[in-house]
Amino acid sequence: MANKHDGVVYKRNDSEFWWMRYRDKTGSRRMESTHETDWSEAQKRLRERLGFRDNNTLDAVRKGSQMTFGEWAEFFLENYSKPPIRAKGTHEANQTALKSLRPVFGPMKLADIDATDIEVHLRRRLQQKKRVRRKAGVAELGTLKATTVHQEFRVLRRILNVAVRKKLCPANPCAGVEFPVILKGLFRPHYMTWSEQTKIEEHAPAYLRNVIRILTETGLRVYKELAPMKKEQVDLENKTVFITDSKTPTGVAEAPLTDIAVEAFRSQIELAGPWALVVSQRQEAV
Repeated sequence: MANKHDGVVYKRNDSEFWWMRYRDKTGSRRMESTHETDWSEAQKRLRERLGFRDNNTLDAVRKGSQMTFGEWAEFFLENYSKPPIRAKGTHEANQTALKSLRPVFGPMKLADIDATDIEVHLRRRLQQKKRVRRKAGVAELGTLKATTVHQEFRVLRRILNVAVRKKLCPANPCAGVEFPVILKGLFRPHYMTWSEQTKIEEHAPAYLRNVIRILTETGLRVYKELAPMKKEQVDLENKTVFITDSKTPTGVAEAPLTDIAVEAFRSQIELAGPWALVVSQRQEAV
């Protein structure tokens, strides 16, 4: 039981729940419902509050006790998910993941979500069928892939990470989650060898051969940086290319070119003809 000088739980005539009264770090008196009808559970809530107070995380917990996950998810999508903060594809992935996360966690307060809730949800998702809309109605296909569920988990972790930084909850419950399935080879990229690249180039049209060499030599992003690139951004004489738009602010810069990249750019600019872009729209469509 908490010391009476730290705090107490008490009954109010207008509520079925036990209430708690305690003092915060500044000495100000706080009164709030424990949302518990059992005295022992109410005492547990009080001890948790005092622990958060002593760890300087009380304000975050109180804010998280007032905002639901659904409310925070909407704010997150609007302010931390859309371009130019994040790429369009990332925003779409966040929206897709929230279709399954909202029905479960939407009504819950941020401070009430714990690792057990998340693990239970993940296990249920791994047993569900993939649902697709067709002319005849909604059809169920095979069981959801573990990688799909893991992507939803990563989105949830990202949303709650931002909530922690904004002091809406003291810690991210995802940190204590054990994903129920071992994902083999997830997110392990295949690094193309020079011999593999040579074989691809032998069977590729000239413009695609140039694009492959430019990408492997410069590391440019295909859709965000190379596809919209104009010829005026390429300085062959000084062996540099200026990236005017990128996924991140640090990506907007002047990048050096290797001799192979210079020759690939020179060949590609000639192939593009009168088009302003390095890679013409006709070539992109092929």
